[in-house]
Amino acid sequence: MTSSDNISLMQRWYREVWRERNDETIRELLAPNARLWGQIAPDQEITGPEGFIAFAQRIREAFPDAEVVVEDAFAVNDKVAVRWTATGTHKGDGFGVPATGKRIRIRGTTIARIVDGKVVEGWDNWDRLGMLEQIGAYTSPETVMLAKTA
Repeated sequence: MTSSDNISLMQRWYREVWRERNDETIRELLAPNARLWGQIAPDQEITGPEGFIAFAQRIREAFPDAEVVVEDAFAVNDKVAVRWTATGTHKGDGFGVPATGKRIRIRGTTIARIVDGKVVEGWDNWDRLGMLEQIGAYTSPETVMLAKTA
């Protein structure tokens, strides 16, 4: 596949997996032995389509109106980098926090390695702390200190 084909594959991934909530796309585009890091925690690994479907369902339950928009995508050889923005409303219990009804907007990046039309490896880096702040599950020490001195 060309770099352009790989970019198209990743754009399809974000459209169908996150906007259309199509788990069959996960099964089609993710290799059976794919290894993914950074979705849940920096060093925690997800393996294969069923592992990723469980992760996607957890996100969808916590943020049923989640929308992910690809802002930029570029590729070199078998790797694609994607910069994305996600929005949603925290309507479901998830991430150890009862639903708050609060809207979030977070940003992230993904690098995927694609072989023969399938994602075989992926690395995500996204603003987990920003999400927790926006749903009220975390208050930065600086914010607490400023509130006490005001």
